[in-house]
Amino acid sequence: MTGREEVEATFVRAAALTNYFEVAQQLGFDPDPLLLRLGLSRAMLADGDGRLGATQVVALLEESARLSGSPTFGLRMAESRQLADFGVVSLLLKHQRTLRDALVAMIDYRHLVNEAVAIHIEDHGKMVILRQEVLATYAGSMRQANELALGVLSRMCTSLLGARWRPYSVNFTHDAPPDLKVHRRIFKGRLEFVSDFNGIVCPAGDLDLANPLADPALARYAQDFVEAIPGAHDRSIALDVRRTIQLMLPAGRATIEHVAEQLNMNVRTLQRHLEASGEVFSDLVNSVRRELVLRYMETPGYSMGQIAELLGYASPGSFTRWFLAQFGVSPVRWRKKDTGLDAG
Repeated sequence: MTGREEVEATFVRAAALTNYFEVAQQLGFDPDPLLLRLGLSRAMLADGDGRLGATQVVALLEESARLSGSPTFGLRMAESRQLADFGVVSLLLKHQRTLRDALVAMIDYRHLVNEAVAIHIEDHGKMVILRQEVLATYAGSMRQANELALGVLSRMCTSLLGARWRPYSVNFTHDAPPDLKVHRRIFKGRLEFVSDFNGIVCPAGDLDLANPLADPALARYAQDFVEAIPGAHDRSIALDVRRTIQLMLPAGRATIEHVAEQLNMNVRTLQRHLEASGEVFSDLVNSVRRELVLRYMETPGYSMGQIAELLGYASPGSFTRWFLAQFGVSPVRWRKKDTGLDAG
């Protein structure tokens, strides 16, 4: 199975769609025709531990927002999320010593929660960036999926730290909606749109504050329980590499050396794993860039220079040459022809 096929076969727990029907009802939206069109049903969404295709889930969220006329559909779903919605991993998260420990546990067992969400803790002295991206082969905007994922992450941080959770900012790669009331209700800190990453910026010290809910004995019990789950260690190296590439591209660090370091292995070990799965690192980087570039091109606030940086290119010229080789047309011409946007 190729890297792209692995992404297409990525699954999420149906619990990722908790509150979907409640939000649809609040907005006066009948989701049943859309569910049918996407090969989903109310029964499938009701089984919290059931597995749904990540691309199906993203399509459901984006189309629900469009058809209901609510640009905050996904974010509204996150508003009342609880730790329990993380399923079997929830007890482990709740009893971690610090928020950093809980985030590391969520990263380690993300394949048991949501295979499509990638999280990276990036330390910058007194500041930390919690980068988060959704990995799915969806051609259009993923505003709803990204905002839902960030809303859930913020809710988890609030659940563990309460009023002590005070991030500097919450960042989104898409542009701002017309009304920010829902965003301000859910997120603490400054809201930054058309950013170079999706994620949260917070004081490094906040990640190491003691979790008042932590119980070491229950944490050990939860760890043993999770480790005993069939498939607890079944992780796809190609999918992990793609997640890491997507997170590190905007920082210009999506090299095999940096990716191997993030995955706690040396370069040769990573190469062997990729070779065993029929993958080449450079092909994975190129595949991720192809999937991301069209989303960025459809965001009016991004100039060509910004898009080049988001894809890890040092100059707009390098980006233009790559785009022309991939799509047979310059990015300026593509944007004018396909979107009617000013090339910027």
